[in-house]
Amino acid sequence: MALTFSEVEASVLAVAGEDEPRAVTILGSTGSIGCNTVDLLAREPGRWRVEALTGNRNVSLLAEQARLLKPRFVAIADESCFAALREALEGTGIEVAAGRAAVIEAACRPADWVMAAIVGAAGLEPTLAAARRGAVVALANKECLVCAGELMMAEMNAHGATLLPVDSEHSAIFQVFDFSQAEKVERIVLTASGGPFRQSSLTEMARMTPSQAVAHPNWEMGAKISIDSATMMNKGLELIEAHHIFAVPEEKIDILVHPQSVIHSMVSYVDGSVLAQLGTPDMRTPIAYALGWPQRMTAPSPRLDLAAIASLTFEQPDPERFPALRLARQALRAGGAVPTLLNAANEVAVQSFLAGEIGFLDIARTVEETLSAVANTSLTSIEDVLDRDRAGREAAVRIVAGLSGR
Repeated sequence: MALTFSEVEASVLAVAGEDEPRAVTILGSTGSIGCNTVDLLAREPGRWRVEALTGNRNVSLLAEQARLLKPRFVAIADESCFAALREALEGTGIEVAAGRAAVIEAACRPADWVMAAIVGAAGLEPTLAAARRGAVVALANKECLVCAGELMMAEMNAHGATLLPVDSEHSAIFQVFDFSQAEKVERIVLTASGGPFRQSSLTEMARMTPSQAVAHPNWEMGAKISIDSATMMNKGLELIEAHHIFAVPEEKIDILVHPQSVIHSMVSYVDGSVLAQLGTPDMRTPIAYALGWPQRMTAPSPRLDLAAIASLTFEQPDPERFPALRLARQALRAGGAVPTLLNAANEVAVQSFLAGEIGFLDIARTVEETLSAVANTSLTSIEDVLDRDRAGREAAVRIVAGLSGR
């Protein structure tokens, strides 16, 4: 179900033949990835025509971005924010809408390239809508492939859509993965910074606060992704994502802690060659790669100075302190609805931790108990995925209530 070389080659030829400004849409423009994408678009305004922007509820930022990029359509997910957004964009001629259906409509608008950056399972339906009209989908939403990997890849292939991974790790793999000789790939290695608690004991981790957990040592990210990095659940989600994108089995995907975040991932081949993509930890690099693809565009990311860094180090992740990695592997092996349940429970647990309702170590505990509490089922439609997502969230809420009442 992964991209084949012929599909990538055909998409390269199609995109390379464009003469007009490229029509782009950003789903989730007010988040970290979205803001970095806006920054790149604003640096070369004549190169792009912005079709649509969407946000969750940050009216002021979404309106500011709309005035800067002048999209044809702007949607805000929270319907209670509609009046404020309409007022903020009054006189601009920009069409404004609100609600879940409006966000999906934004994805359906005629943009050649769509940044799918809505965090969490909420991004599933809009991303699917973009895929079903054959767009180039720059995927920054891990959860789409974690929750519905086989279904999403099947829709991508059926409708001639092209998936360009935006996560720094998957972008790195994409850049060094030989699609013409995929059978010669021996292993994929996802690198991980280890997060802010890489050297903390379990006792110390149990006392960590949300403000400490979101303080990533290398990357500037949103709160949810930062917490996932601290638990290393992000790497578990990326493992599932890599399995679907590159059609590599779970047992051939390794995770290696690399605190400097310079090598973003590696691909090992049967002849002993290991190809890696390197760069400074700046999300504008993989975003620019996806935005300019199949060519490369200039990005303002700080340039890599290996002599100044002097050394690169690596270590195996500790499975006792970071059980999320084990849970993600188990979910991928189990298949069916288990990865969907994993993601749903994790989203509930992370939000509960950020709200001060549970402790840091309770995040993985909530996920594990949810997977034991909810039965696995097969997924044959997006409706099945959404149903299991709800079931996982409901179970996780009950588990969190028990943990918070201890």
